[in-house]
Amino acid sequence: MNDTKKNNSIIQKSAIAAIATPVGEGGIAVIRVSGKDAISLVNKAFQGRDLTSLDSHTVHFGKIIDKNKLPVDEVLVTLFHSPRSYTGEETVEISCHGGVLVTQKVLETILSLGVKAAEAGEFTQRAFLNGKLDLDQAEAVADIIHAKSIKAVDAAHQQLEGKLGDYVRTFRQQIIDATAMIELELDFIEEDVEFANKEQLQKLLEDVDAELTNLLDTYETGRLVKDGVKTVLIGRPNAGKSTLLNTLVGSDRAIVTEIAGTTRDTIDVDWNFDGLLFKLIDTAGLRETEDLVEAEGVKRSQKAFEQADLVIYLKDLSQAFTEDERKEIAAFQKRAGETPFILIGTKADIEADREWRTEFDLKISAVEEENIKALKTLLKNRALENKHYDASSLLVTSSRHRDALQKTKEHIQAALTGLENGLTGDFLSIDLRAALNELGTVTGEITNEHILDSIFSRFCIGK
Repeated sequence: MNDTKKNNSIIQKSAIAAIATPVGEGGIAVIRVSGKDAISLVNKAFQGRDLTSLDSHTVHFGKIIDKNKLPVDEVLVTLFHSPRSYTGEETVEISCHGGVLVTQKVLETILSLGVKAAEAGEFTQRAFLNGKLDLDQAEAVADIIHAKSIKAVDAAHQQLEGKLGDYVRTFRQQIIDATAMIELELDFIEEDVEFANKEQLQKLLEDVDAELTNLLDTYETGRLVKDGVKTVLIGRPNAGKSTLLNTLVGSDRAIVTEIAGTTRDTIDVDWNFDGLLFKLIDTAGLRETEDLVEAEGVKRSQKAFEQADLVIYLKDLSQAFTEDERKEIAAFQKRAGETPFILIGTKADIEADREWRTEFDLKISAVEEENIKALKTLLKNRALENKHYDASSLLVTSSRHRDALQKTKEHIQAALTGLENGLTGDFLSIDLRAALNELGTVTGEITNEHILDSIFSRFCIGK
């Protein structure tokens, strides 16, 4: 691994360009150009003031002209001098009229000047390499772009503001100090001089271990906030699964008929409630069937159940409970384990007049929208039950960060075990340095090309 962060030194790579806004019909489109001589290169195709003589953070009206001096479009050009730009390099942002053809023509004109087409995430990667962003902040940029809920945006903004990086750096510095004391002691081993107080070192490592545990405990909540709550609707045919899905999302996304077995495959729909994303999965009705297509749908329903973050079992209240159905519900509850399981009675508007031995979490009518509001609140509460979360919560949302923090914790615990067993400083130092490397991969103090390629491949071309 190599330390790829650059301090106080801006690298001006060859100029790159890309469309930075969604391609399509719109009022304005933005084309970003960044890199060595970006301003002077754009100036060759700009009809207006001399861009090379103008101040940073200024906007100028003019025209982009092609190699034959013919106008391509009227534009506004915004200048950012190095290092006061997103990438740290010379940067130009060209605002032209929105539209697929005109935007592409402006980009082609810029590329014809010797500017290279940007790769996915290349602007943000350059920002990281030039020290404008930590690696965790760069990842947060992608998370904001791909966020599908307000809570996911909030979590990404916290990371973009550097809160995770600051938190990680605090106890990384503690480990650095401890390692320095141990290794300094090794230099004076012949003089039998001790620089590291073993009790203080143990206390420090125990504190770091506890902080890592607290941070890792936020991952499950962070995953749900970022990726959404995979919510599976299961039950017997005609229990009202598709009707409930349509009611929650406010549109007819699933086909609803009185014919049992209408849903043959799982249907996935994104639904937001109170800032949290739910990935609703309507499944085929659970029953024995000789229909090969329906049987495959039931098989997929079982698989969706196994991967769920939240399970909703729907029971048709207009139909009597059978003993098989009671056993089925009990079996699903047991199989759900720690996954929240909600038992909902449906068709409450036509509920038969009978005593139920089973305790329902809620009885609803999707058609009449009876108790639907209460159901929505119940879903959110159960999805986040036993998970501390508020708008100010620092969450680990990335599996990469989770893995690095888990490995750090393992090295810290190994060092604690070694300390208790009386291992010498040279052995303790091995685990502490390994812990430092793992923590460094979170913020980017330590990284490699493989990690960077994996991270920035998630980005869109213009970011």
